[in-house]
Amino acid sequence: MIDPTPLATRLRPDSLSDFVGQTHLVGSNKPLAIAIKQKHLFSMIFWGPPGVGKTTLARIYANALDAQFAELSAVSAGKADIKKLVELAGKDKRPTILFLDEIHRFNKAQQDFLLPFVERGTLTLIGATTENPSFEVIAPLLSRCRVFVLSELTPDEISLIIDRVLTALSKTKIKLDTATRDWLIAVANGDARQIINLLDNCFRLYKKLTLDNLKNTLQSRFLRFDKQGEEHFNTISAFIKSMRAGNPDAALYYLARLVDSGEDPLFIARRMVIFASEDIGLAQPTALVVANAVFQAANTIGYPECAINLAHGAAYLALAKKDRGSYDGLRSAQKDVRDFGNLPIPLELRNAPTKLMKGLGYGKGYEMYTNKSLLPDQLKGKKYLK
Repeated sequence: MIDPTPLATRLRPDSLSDFVGQTHLVGSNKPLAIAIKQKHLFSMIFWGPPGVGKTTLARIYANALDAQFAELSAVSAGKADIKKLVELAGKDKRPTILFLDEIHRFNKAQQDFLLPFVERGTLTLIGATTENPSFEVIAPLLSRCRVFVLSELTPDEISLIIDRVLTALSKTKIKLDTATRDWLIAVANGDARQIINLLDNCFRLYKKLTLDNLKNTLQSRFLRFDKQGEEHFNTISAFIKSMRAGNPDAALYYLARLVDSGEDPLFIARRMVIFASEDIGLAQPTALVVANAVFQAANTIGYPECAINLAHGAAYLALAKKDRGSYDGLRSAQKDVRDFGNLPIPLELRNAPTKLMKGLGYGKGYEMYTNKSLLPDQLKGKKYLK
């Protein structure tokens, strides 16, 4: 009888000695390696593409600290699940680690509800996300977590994982020719889980790993690498980059793949709203209006019809003129804020609601329409919007 347990689960390492990749975090004298060795308990967020070891690292960490480990997906979990977990945590002397997959899917209210339990240490949070936590996680929760950025696995690391899969699949050693191995590494695109599942599915179907069999397995529509849709990380990237390049045909193709896979339409629409300001900006300000309208339509109508609205928006954004001036200006200004801290605001720009403040020069010399720089003295003449 074939073991129904996914091969990716069976191959998951229990210790750092068997873990592949992320040497910048788990290598000798690196932060996660030190935390595990010293059994240092703290909340953290793993940010990186799918299939690079986020869940595995969380489990290794919890095992090292002899902690109670609870795994939830933000796609399906809610406040009730958190309440149950808090109740269980109160009955166990061990620390309770909550691994919250796709934490970016938790809305603000859900994150607000989780915050006090993390703040008090009732739960130690390990969040996993493929999205930038700066935009998707509320500031109070983010400030209580250390963010670790995980990278795609290298070709050599993927090759090592392929060897482990081959050993696990059959008692007889399976050999792959160079062309097949190179194809697998290219298809993996740095995602270990994707390639493990592909090899596992191919072996179950054909009992033999050949390039043709692997290609047929990959093209089988009923085989999904991940029910929660993380395999679409690369597709959403291609979708955004196609719009950025002004290529509506490619944008519509990648949109069709996202829609066909059942990707959340609001996730797609949110990325389009961001794109409208980040990449189009002042060149065509109506793009933000259109993107917001698409988001509202997707929210109101839902699948399958809202796919038409998404296509309308994608084509419009792809064809729109592009200008990243406001986005680049913001990033440049943020760098100066970080580098210089809270520089004194020029007196003429300060609010003067009291006589004391007026006496100190607050608001003095203010002109409603002026060509003055208006920036703090250390940044006089600096141009952010170019």
